[in-house]
Amino acid sequence: MILCPIADFHRYAALHPRFALVLDALKGDLNALPEGRTTLDGDDAFVIASPNAATRLEPPLEAHETYIDIQVILKGVDTMGWAKRESLTPTAPYDAAKDIVFFREPSFTRIALPAGHLAVFFPEDAHAPLIGNGEAVHKLVFKLRA
Repeated sequence: MILCPIADFHRYAALHPRFALVLDALKGDLNALPEGRTTLDGDDAFVIASPNAATRLEPPLEAHETYIDIQVILKGVDTMGWAKRESLTPTAPYDAAKDIVFFREPSFTRIALPAGHLAVFFPEDAHAPLIGNGEAVHKLVFKLRA
């Protein structure tokens, strides 16, 4: 997992070949992205814009095998849960079509990520985004094939 201000993401660009696509996108007008999915490089890299994502009281931890998530907060505060995936018990088998698995355990660590910051979750990171009381958060989720 990586947590940083959006302006500092350039420090991590060398960690993955597709991070450069995100870095380029972060230089543009992020608020201008239309709601929903925008392709950056076919199914290898895309971004999902959620201008009115609603927080939930206790979302389950989730993880992905195919994609890395880069969650960028543009407005509001997104409290996210995190736990190391290998220590968790899945509630059902991994769903390859949706690239997701959910876990029984609650979030072990919680991070309040304010606007102007981002979190990078790799396949080994279980995460629970949008923890809260129904407040709206404007965020982008970049999905990069791991």
